[in-house]
Amino acid sequence: MNHTTLVYIIFGIVLLVALALDLGLVNKKGKEISIKTATIQTGFWIALSIAFWLFVWYENGSVAATKYISAYLMEWSLSIDNIFVFILIFASFKIKKKDIGFTLLIGILLAIVFRIIFIAVGIGLIERFHWIMYIFGVFLLYTGAKLFFQKNAHDKNPGDGKFFQWVKKHLPFTDEEPNSKFVIRKDGKKLYTVLALVVIVLAGTDIAFALDSIPTVVSLVKESPTAPFSSSDILIIYSSNIFAILGLRSLFFLLQGAANKFKYLQQGIAVILIFIGAKMLIEILHITIPVVISLGVIILCIGVSILVSVIYEKKLQQNRH
Repeated sequence: MNHTTLVYIIFGIVLLVALALDLGLVNKKGKEISIKTATIQTGFWIALSIAFWLFVWYENGSVAATKYISAYLMEWSLSIDNIFVFILIFASFKIKKKDIGFTLLIGILLAIVFRIIFIAVGIGLIERFHWIMYIFGVFLLYTGAKLFFQKNAHDKNPGDGKFFQWVKKHLPFTDEEPNSKFVIRKDGKKLYTVLALVVIVLAGTDIAFALDSIPTVVSLVKESPTAPFSSSDILIIYSSNIFAILGLRSLFFLLQGAANKFKYLQQGIAVILIFIGAKMLIEILHITIPVVISLGVIILCIGVSILVSVIYEKKLQQNRH
């Protein structure tokens, strides 16, 4: 058994145990999640991700470990941005606090399934058509620039979106009180409640975010557009995505009261996307940016954007008083 196979097995075991804990021991249907519980769970997921990073370092070396932590931090920062959209979705559909935890968990599990499929398809396409990486680079440059200058990116009502309207038109929904149920029967017909609708919207939202995150992570992990994916690289792409998504739910309850306190995180993420897009494009000139530099840029952008947000919030509070 080689090192990469062992890491795959360890990752699979950790993932199954973590999901079992989430489904059985922690997240009961109809149970509200307290700030204390959310803090403990967030600490658990971060500790688990760091432990896996150290394990990757021990088994596959420092280069693989640097790729993993870079990809994880990128996904984690995008996840925080994702949470603000989730907060808006739950508020828009007036979901009761006791139903948020389990509904969010189901949405996250669907997101994991879709991510696995998208990553597999993306890797297959890139292996066959290397030039797709350059298209991704242009797309990330455009997305990053648009996000940097976009105001109130998270204020859009999800109920006004075309995806929401399409789903509601093609599936039988009811406006009745869900009572923690996703499906109810009325006059012999199966009707979906608002909770089922929210799960679909959450999954759809994550798919939209995946269009940015997956090419970004692939660029961080892949040595060059023409280099083949190693089994270690594929594991890093999957594990960084899944660990970041698994921590989404606890982060949601931890940050739901502080959604407006990270005003400039959006700009920090935008700069990272622009950097990764540029990194993809300059590789056509055979210029490769080491993953250590990419890690430094990610940490710097996230750190500065959070620091500036905190300073801005403090000044805003001082002016109010």
